[in-house]
Amino acid sequence: MLMRTDPFRELDRLAQQVFTAARPAAMPMDAYRAGDDFVVHFDLPGIDPESIELDVERNVLNVRAERTSPAPEDAEVLVAERPTGTFTRQLFLGDTLDTDRIDASYDAGVLTLRIPVAEAAKPRRIQVSGGGDRKQLNS
Repeated sequence: MLMRTDPFRELDRLAQQVFTAARPAAMPMDAYRAGDDFVVHFDLPGIDPESIELDVERNVLNVRAERTSPAPEDAEVLVAERPTGTFTRQLFLGDTLDTDRIDASYDAGVLTLRIPVAEAAKPRRIQVSGGGDRKQLNS
């Protein structure tokens, strides 16, 4: 069996661990409007739902989650390519969303938020009255 060796492999692995530990890991998302809801999906595979924190302050939604290594502390790690640590993301929400009624669920590694559109921001029809109902001022 032929094995290729890369003398820089271990250096690359260490550099990646150092640089990813210094900043929060990425949290990919999709967002769209479906009817009267604004829907956001965050990819958070392997996250314990208890570690997810959501808070809204002045129309800024903060999402924070943490993933720990599944390996025991005394284990010899051979490969560690999945990111661990804290994942964070901020969303700036418009005034047209009802942040008091956000619904959050976590299933199959995806955090889903449903944010209803505020009643005042929904389109509405305004009735126009006819001119025959007005009284003349100079009679």
